[in-house]
Amino acid sequence: MTDTLTAPRRVLPDASRSRSAAPWAVAGGVTAGPLFLAAGVAQGCARDGFDFTRNAISQLALGAAGRVQTVSFLLTGALLIAGATGLRRVLRGERGGTWGPALVAVFGVSFWAAAAFPADAGAGFPAGAPDAAVMSGHGAVHMAAGMTGYLALCAASVVLARPLAARGLRRWAFAARVVPVVVLAGFMASAASVLAFTLGAGLGLLWLSAVTARLAAR
Repeated sequence: MTDTLTAPRRVLPDASRSRSAAPWAVAGGVTAGPLFLAAGVAQGCARDGFDFTRNAISQLALGAAGRVQTVSFLLTGALLIAGATGLRRVLRGERGGTWGPALVAVFGVSFWAAAAFPADAGAGFPAGAPDAAVMSGHGAVHMAAGMTGYLALCAASVVLARPLAARGLRRWAFAARVVPVVVLAGFMASAASVLAFTLGAGLGLLWLSAVTARLAAR
């Protein structure tokens, strides 16, 4: 008699449990870009000889206070990878739910590579350092890591346009296809203007934060 009156235990589906935890998991992806840029701007304003029109934020890892920027690279990479994990939970079973987060994770790993292989000195920074006549090995790896990471970010944005469109966020989906073009344009203009490169890279970081937050807002 007791057995017939006992209500069956309800088991929460795995997808529901993972998605309910997603807002906490994606917090890293949301905060990574703004924190990295804030740290870079603060250091650039405080370090002698640094000029945003001539120097890239990556060069802040050079010199006596370079450890601060190195830590910033490592922390940002960890936050981006955490955000990729959160996005995978949010988008489980949806179009773009595999490749989008995977490409964001590649972007995160590129920050760790940038920390391990610093950029070359040049354009008057660190103060008093001569320009490198030939790109060093670590400088070449640093550049390759940055290019790979931002190409992955641009591809991730295009892939994430699919779940954005599926949610009826057509303007967001359209922007997800346009922003990568602007980011790549900034990279292509880097030979003429380092500031254009910095603005393009910063736009990519902030856009990823916005998309991550929007997709997680269920």
